[in-house]
Amino acid sequence: MGTRVLLTGGLGFIGSHTVEHWLKNTDWHIVIMDALRFSGRVERLTEIEAYDPDRVSIVWHDLRAPIHEQLKETIGDVNYIVNMASDSHVDRSITHPVPFVQNNVNLVLNMLEYARDIQPEKFIQISTDEVYGPAPYGHSHQEGEVLRPSNPYSASKASQEMIAFSYWRTYGVPLIVTNTMNNFGERQHPEKYVPMVMKRILHKEKIEVHGKEREDGNWDIGARVWLHARNHADAVQHILNNVNVLEYDDDTPEPERFNIAGEKEINNLEIVEMIADIFQMKPHYELVDFHSSRPGHDLRYSLDGSKLKEYGWDAPMTLEESFERTVNWTLKHPEWLTE
Repeated sequence: MGTRVLLTGGLGFIGSHTVEHWLKNTDWHIVIMDALRFSGRVERLTEIEAYDPDRVSIVWHDLRAPIHEQLKETIGDVNYIVNMASDSHVDRSITHPVPFVQNNVNLVLNMLEYARDIQPEKFIQISTDEVYGPAPYGHSHQEGEVLRPSNPYSASKASQEMIAFSYWRTYGVPLIVTNTMNNFGERQHPEKYVPMVMKRILHKEKIEVHGKEREDGNWDIGARVWLHARNHADAVQHILNNVNVLEYDDDTPEPERFNIAGEKEINNLEIVEMIADIFQMKPHYELVDFHSSRPGHDLRYSLDGSKLKEYGWDAPMTLEESFERTVNWTLKHPEWLTE
């Protein structure tokens, strides 16, 4: 029958790039589970060149509810589960924290209960760099550092990790946790930073660039280590193919965990200037204080990706190639910049 993978959130931005990459680079059958509640769009799959309906099954289910027996039969046997589904927009988590956190906690509970029942070979919980909180300049968080989430979104992702940890230890769910940096790429929702910047440059609108003003009048600009969603998909594929699941005992107190990081750090103003250069347009921007304008946000995130590299992974696309490809594709498909 071959390898079958259940991917939750597969109609979202990162999920659709994951499906596309796996269709091109594996022979897996991919079962997508998605609620289509907010950012999920079927067009993300049907418009990609590699889409093959014989290798993709789409199952609608809102993971705030348990996976019932009939749905289990519809899904069929699966070797791997990759739990990517989550509400992910920080601003919405701040304005509507209760339903946001409840959604992310309930969905991981229901997926872990499902995994506890069907006993897959591997269960990958996709998480974020934001669970560690802000990274001081000069420091990149390593796997297993203390979690210090700053806002309801990152707190909900940290909660997912801890609940998954408990199922690994108590029930033997074959867990691997990944933490990733900011993803970007084609077909991203325009609320996210990179498409938002593209949209405002094209419309000649002002862009707020978050930072912190120093006493000498200069600014520390918010920074991230950006990663194309296709590179993220390749990293997850590499983990599924090459990493063994750890079993809990006194000598192994924690499950396997990997940071999926980009190749280099870029601050938010450099992102604006890079995109503007590709557009050959002049950007209009304003430096604003990161915390007064967006309470609960962190100025800088950074992950140390050396562990995954030691397992043999290298990103297939460079950062420059990734941005140029994303911007040029979006210019040809401006409909993806509309709400």
